[in-house]
Amino acid sequence: MTLERYRQVRDFTTKLAENLEPEDLVVQSMEEVSPTKWHLAHTSWFWEVFLLEPFLPGYEPLDPRYHFLFNSYYVQAGERHCRAQRGYLSRPTVRQVMAYRAHVDEAMGRLLDSGREGIRELVDLGLNHEQQHQELILTDLKHVFSVNPLRPAYGSLPSSASAIRSVEWLEFDGGIHEIGWDGKGFAYDNEGPRHRVFLEPFALADRLVTNREYLEFMEDGGYERSELWMSEGWGRGWTEPFYWERRDGEWWSYTLGGLRPIAPAEPVVHLNWFEADAFARWADARLPREEEWEVVAAGYPIEGNLADSGRFHPAAARGPQFYGDVWEWTGSSYSPYPGYRPPTGAVGEYNGKFMSNQYVLRGGSCVTSASHLRPTYRNFFPADTSWQFSGLRLARDL
Repeated sequence: MTLERYRQVRDFTTKLAENLEPEDLVVQSMEEVSPTKWHLAHTSWFWEVFLLEPFLPGYEPLDPRYHFLFNSYYVQAGERHCRAQRGYLSRPTVRQVMAYRAHVDEAMGRLLDSGREGIRELVDLGLNHEQQHQELILTDLKHVFSVNPLRPAYGSLPSSASAIRSVEWLEFDGGIHEIGWDGKGFAYDNEGPRHRVFLEPFALADRLVTNREYLEFMEDGGYERSELWMSEGWGRGWTEPFYWERRDGEWWSYTLGGLRPIAPAEPVVHLNWFEADAFARWADARLPREEEWEVVAAGYPIEGNLADSGRFHPAAARGPQFYGDVWEWTGSSYSPYPGYRPPTGAVGEYNGKFMSNQYVLRGGSCVTSASHLRPTYRNFFPADTSWQFSGLRLARDL
């Protein structure tokens, strides 16, 4: 089953790029964006460095220079090529990167068939790591295509015809609750240890903030009202959500399916934390704390939008929905849970060293792998990040 799952995940990564031209795979449109070719290579590097070299006797790298080119941020794994210059790499070619993937896949097949003990946790991490990069491939390609004046579309995506419904508030009395990974199934190290938290009474909106509601914020001068903004976010030149633009008096947004008019009922997306926080103040509410979000969301079914098969699924508008629309900003800084200890070695750099100057997002987006959606998942980004599929739901104190 492990080898079958490995092949399924690896094949899906390749499938995401199969309808693209080689020229599409090499563009780096800003520092935070990596070329698709780099993602295809880095995910192979991960298997090579953390599993093949330590655990498969006689393994020979296809090209030892790839260790430097395709390391991302693992300092203990060696030197790295500058992140901002990944788009400079015309070589290795796309064809050579695909040969690298095939080389790694053949060797991983031998390792997984060997019955080697003690690697299961690393294999699970590698599979989930690759799925995170599947999400990043789509997130990064959206930016790559958006800056092209031709505005190409990645693919045909369903549009929403949902009607806007009133917000209902899910009220909770507070008290002591347990949050964090319960030891069942896979979780990243930053999702534990499980621990108790005390919550004051609060209410959480049963749906996300919509485009229409965010337009009302804009029309009420939301971007010009300093009292709504944290000082670090004020005066940064933002006037609308990322990917929005004005055409003939109407608002449009660039999507993976191309440029489209804003759909009023869809969740507003591509907000940074400052925008989300300012909107919440304008709405006489606040962003939920991550523990509040988890306690509430744990009581609702998990339904994803991007299955590992590659089909996009429009979210259903049938009551509270907590997963798979947009990543939801919280008011919680990204920090360790009580008793957290990162794993030893380079793999311990996966999450722990980023626990500063970032905010937690919850819930998963329309390009998050369906198998990643769970109430304990802690995504995190700097407060001014908006190229990610990020939006918000409101909370308030009772």
